[in-house]
Amino acid sequence: MKLYDYKAAPSPRRVRIFMAEKGIEVETVQVDLMTGEHLKPEFHVRNPRRVVPVLELDDGTCIDEGVAICRYFEAIQPEPPLMGTDPKNQALVESWVRHADFDGFLAVADALRNSSPAFSTRALPGADEPIPAIPALAERGQASITRYFNRLEQRLAQVPFLAGDTFSLADISALCVVDFAKWVKRNVPEAHSHTLRWYEQVSSRPSAAA
Repeated sequence: MKLYDYKAAPSPRRVRIFMAEKGIEVETVQVDLMTGEHLKPEFHVRNPRRVVPVLELDDGTCIDEGVAICRYFEAIQPEPPLMGTDPKNQALVESWVRHADFDGFLAVADALRNSSPAFSTRALPGADEPIPAIPALAERGQASITRYFNRLEQRLAQVPFLAGDTFSLADISALCVVDFAKWVKRNVPEAHSHTLRWYEQVSSRPSAAA
């Protein structure tokens, strides 16, 4: 089993944190996104979408998308449970993971890829043809980050962790978004005391350094 990774990218980090919480170790292969290694034919056969992470099983099956990889690991090693402990908790974990993906990761990606000169012709990840940046999408991404931070604060004023009383993939996902947002000079507002309490707690877990 091999995990195709890029240490600096936020999406693979989510999987690494999940694995660290589970105590799972697999061979890791670094795919250098900055030099376009993910666009080469050797990687294309593993993931036609040309993005990381990708988990290659011993039988040659390749699983892309971080949450799908986490679900595989949850199934083969249920303890400790990180994707829910009962139907309600499982649904809450899934809900807040989706919030992180659609309201968090995509917002930061829009703000980054549509404002940075390095991505002026690479506005979408994994595309081998030029995709021009759209400055208006950077503005929209910044506004979406604000909304996401506000929702985190509202939720974390009610519960210690996003899905309730226990740490889960929902918290891992949100942690990765919060740290990713720093790439576009966005931090949790000082007034968001509940989010800052949560952030200090989750970022101090040993797995956060994975």
